[in-house]
Amino acid sequence: MQNEKLIIRPAKPEEAGRVLELINRLAVYEKCANEVVADEATLYHSLFVEKSAEVVFAEEDGAIVGFALFFHNFSTFVGRKGLYLEDLFIIPEKRGLGYGKALLKYLARIAVERNCGRMEWICLDWNKPALAVYRSIGAVPMSEWTVQRLDEATLKAFAAQE
Repeated sequence: MQNEKLIIRPAKPEEAGRVLELINRLAVYEKCANEVVADEATLYHSLFVEKSAEVVFAEEDGAIVGFALFFHNFSTFVGRKGLYLEDLFIIPEKRGLGYGKALLKYLARIAVERNCGRMEWICLDWNKPALAVYRSIGAVPMSEWTVQRLDEATLKAFAAQE
């Protein structure tokens, strides 16, 4: 993608509210808006105090048009960390212009610079436009793996079992 107007940059602490706004927009797109419980203070603390994850913004002419939130995981098989992309979102009116692919390339470069063994993420089965972008960059689905989850309530209940 050749777009001199696109800038990708790390989010700043004073932009925690903007991160939350984009998370809410992503949740609406993914048909799960009722699942967002994060608030600005929690995001601020997690992202900029604990540094549990990182956020980068895609910006065009000074306006934020998308974001990616990522963190490092660890692969026992590879023996080193990986980059895990939790969320990637481009505002609807800017989709199809290569901004998502530009964010992915930016993250791939971070992963290489940080000596990560791989980069991974999950995608909803019905999100055909995103899946097409992922295939175009060489990403492959993990067909024999199924994501498992304990939500907060179930996690607490399980942890409390004798």
